[in-house]
Amino acid sequence: MRILPLDDETADLALTGGKGASLARMARAGLPVPGGFHVTTEAYRDFVARDGLNEQIMEAVSGASPQEASRRIAELFAAREMPAGLVAGIRAAHAALGDDVPVAVRSSATAEDLPDMSFAGQQDSYLNIRGDALPDAVRRCWASLWTARAIAYRVSNGVPHDDVALAVVVQELVDADASGILFTADPMTGARDRVVINASWGLGEAVVGGQVTPDAVVAALPGGEVVEERIGDKTVMTVRTPGGTREEPVPGELRRRPVLDRPQIARLTEIAARIEELYGTAMDVEWARREGAFLVLQARPITRLGRQVEEWNDSLTGDYLWTSANLGEAIPDVMTPCTWSLVQIFIGEAMSSSRLPGFAVVGNIGGRFYMNLSVAFSVARAVGMGRRLGAIEQVFGRLPSGLEVPSLPVPRLRIIRAVLPLAVTIRRRVAAGTRALSGFLATARGRCETLRERASTAATTGELAALWEAELLPYFVEACRMLETAGRQGGTALVMTRQRLYRLAGERDAEAMLTGSGDDGELASLGTIVGLERLAAREIDRDTFARLYGHRGAHEFEVSLPRPGEDPDWIDAQLAALSADGGRTAVLFERRREARDAAWRRFAERHPRKVAGTRERLARWNAIVRDRETSRSEVIRAFWALRAFVLRAGELTGHGEDLFLLSIQEILAVLRGDDAPLARVGVRRATYERYAALPAYPTVIVGRFDPVRWAADPDRRRDLFDARGTLTPVSDTVTGFPGSPGVVEGVARLLDGPEDGHRLAPGEILVTTLTNIGWTPMFPRAAAVVTDMGAPLSHASIVARELGIPAVVGTGNATARLRDGDRIRVDGERGTVEVLAPR
Repeated sequence: MRILPLDDETADLALTGGKGASLARMARAGLPVPGGFHVTTEAYRDFVARDGLNEQIMEAVSGASPQEASRRIAELFAAREMPAGLVAGIRAAHAALGDDVPVAVRSSATAEDLPDMSFAGQQDSYLNIRGDALPDAVRRCWASLWTARAIAYRVSNGVPHDDVALAVVVQELVDADASGILFTADPMTGARDRVVINASWGLGEAVVGGQVTPDAVVAALPGGEVVEERIGDKTVMTVRTPGGTREEPVPGELRRRPVLDRPQIARLTEIAARIEELYGTAMDVEWARREGAFLVLQARPITRLGRQVEEWNDSLTGDYLWTSANLGEAIPDVMTPCTWSLVQIFIGEAMSSSRLPGFAVVGNIGGRFYMNLSVAFSVARAVGMGRRLGAIEQVFGRLPSGLEVPSLPVPRLRIIRAVLPLAVTIRRRVAAGTRALSGFLATARGRCETLRERASTAATTGELAALWEAELLPYFVEACRMLETAGRQGGTALVMTRQRLYRLAGERDAEAMLTGSGDDGELASLGTIVGLERLAAREIDRDTFARLYGHRGAHEFEVSLPRPGEDPDWIDAQLAALSADGGRTAVLFERRREARDAAWRRFAERHPRKVAGTRERLARWNAIVRDRETSRSEVIRAFWALRAFVLRAGELTGHGEDLFLLSIQEILAVLRGDDAPLARVGVRRATYERYAALPAYPTVIVGRFDPVRWAADPDRRRDLFDARGTLTPVSDTVTGFPGSPGVVEGVARLLDGPEDGHRLAPGEILVTTLTNIGWTPMFPRAAAVVTDMGAPLSHASIVARELGIPAVVGTGNATARLRDGDRIRVDGERGTVEVLAPR
């Protein structure tokens, strides 16, 4: 049975694959399914059984990467002819559909469209196929069982390669005037009393492939009454052509016109209800409309629907302004519960001066870290420092123009009474910490390495819990307090010194004079670069590099993720990139020293009597910067020890990395024999995966924010969300803080994360949302740096300034306004970015 009618009774999973079996089931139930036929798995198995093809396929997938295996297998399929009898059968079945009817040729794997794994998009489809091209399209569908993405997907889901086979569904291609997808339950919330419909013009590929923003309709079950409706700006549509399909612009009069009217929505809702009743579970359905009639093209179960989740959303606590700038740059990921609990300890100790009883200074919004700036602004206004709010922007970045920051709903006098005792306490604490800081920094690395080793080798759960209470937690608290001390030395010196020097020397010379924090002692922000240079020069070995520098990385706060020092492949990749740089780092340092010396000469000519005093102030400034950066580095080294603690707890209890889904307090309870917290692991994993699947949220959030609804909004903004509905317009120009002076022209290279660093060629301009220490190794390759987030004291500014490359930070819209490959001019002194030649 190599070819079967579409509605054949024997069309089951083993014979016709998941998609084919589903279509056959719907056709037999009388649902409106286009006519067609199956080329069964027997035909596929017969083809690969000839001339040892199957053995060659298995050899390829077992001995090469998915990409290499896929390339080799595609060559094997292309070199083989399809049996003549099968070709004749395919042509006869096609002729039975009508006179050279154009068809869609779709793969249907035996491990596809299943309740737990959809395998959606893993194999290929071919549209508008006719005549002699049909057998070849079937063969290409067979080969797509072995695309790199399909191979990798099976590996990640534990599906053995030799267990799968591919059927092919050949169906009449519906020349649709409209199409889309629908869900018979809300895929975000799991609600079973509503249908969610996406609709656009033309064939469905533009919707499924994400090239168009479709209309989005939520309709009630039963009845189809519209609950929500959002009309998309449908810019493109997929249309049929004599040779296949293509994307065309949607006519202007249709772009904002609703695709579906109310009776049609009700009809689709009725079809959705019939499909769900047939399968007994929530379904994901592809549909098309032709001349007013609806047809069902595909249906598969919605995987992981309606799992219980927790609400991680501190924006619901009040109408405040939240920002992910500054520390949020160092914590760019959705946090596991373990990391969030440790970050809360860190904030409580390292930012004790920011506390205000009754109000959280930090929050967890959809798993991501945010600072509550309403607290800082309200305190500043209450104590008469409203005119110095600009200093907050130096740390947290510039707020959108015209944005009103909500104040805390408490009287000014109450704020004053709360903060004055805190001010006295913090002054005493910083004074005591200053006396202890140098001693702490001198011994911190050795102490922390010892604690990490002891945590990794604890013999019993009791020993590990005792280590936490007696030594690991106290050390962590001490490290956090030393960071607070280092940052508060000299009061407002970090901000005020720069502003004073700007007035005396001008921005360009001031920035040059401020460099050199690492000249008399290594600046921790540059530690990874320096360490790699030492490793490449064989001054240190790999183990020493991992021990000294391996704690710093792009995800250094997230304890569930390995450190660079645990990943030999990361070290190899960085060394390879460094070799390609051709010694550019040393050249940049030398240029920066020359620029600084020249700036001091000009300063001496203009202000000869102020040279000595200014040098003394800048020496103090540089010392504070070094201490702050070194203290931050030691806090991160402590996070490596905390990771070792949790990993060992997982080993000793037998619960492995599940423990990262518990808070540190819950982990301690498990170590002491209380397994009750483990019941929360499943819900926590579902919650974490739900938020991790969403795009990164806006840098600035005002008021109550729903991450899921925001992600579903096609008009969402990455820079700002304001629940008050008073969004300021997005600027057409790209401007930000002058992060590091200089003017450069070059090609913009937009990167989503440091993992994409290989795409940045020497001399290109790095454009991204934010940078942290994990981005540092690629800075020497960049001609300039432009970021959405950031401020003069952020990572990008500090590192770019020390390397002498221009930087514009905190633009808010660079990644939205610039395109990968644009030729741009970056002016790091004026804080502007200009597009010279679009891509």
